[in-house]
Amino acid sequence: MQIHEIGKTKRVKKKRIGRGGKRGAYSGKGQRGQASRAGRRFEPIIRGLIKRYHKLRGYNFNTIGDAKRIIGVDDLNQYFKSNEEVSPNSLIEKGLIRRIKGKNPKVKILGNGELTKSLNIRNCLVSDSAKEIIEKAGGKIVEK
Repeated sequence: MQIHEIGKTKRVKKKRIGRGGKRGAYSGKGQRGQASRAGRRFEPIIRGLIKRYHKLRGYNFNTIGDAKRIIGVDDLNQYFKSNEEVSPNSLIEKGLIRRIKGKNPKVKILGNGELTKSLNIRNCLVSDSAKEIIEKAGGKIVEK
């Protein structure tokens, strides 16, 4: 068969049922029920998703400012030399802490352990016990 041998075909319209006429009282849809009614048969998609989604109560907004990295005085004694500066950047370089979403985190130094070297602490939060230990060893704490 070739293209010039194809005859013209009649386009058959799709039968629209459920509108009265020659199909009887129920027009081929049966009696009663959701399938026999007009309009939508299923609930809207968005509404179903919203109903299934878990409900979070209250204000849940965690910022990067809340995230702190905690480090002990004994770690500083182990990884830093005498008279060296301790800051978030230097701690990241040494591999003691990591960045959070590409930003330097806040660092808090706690006073667990001993310190034998004098260190300069910059841009770090320091606990009271750690402050005593650092100043006793001859170090300085520089505020921002």
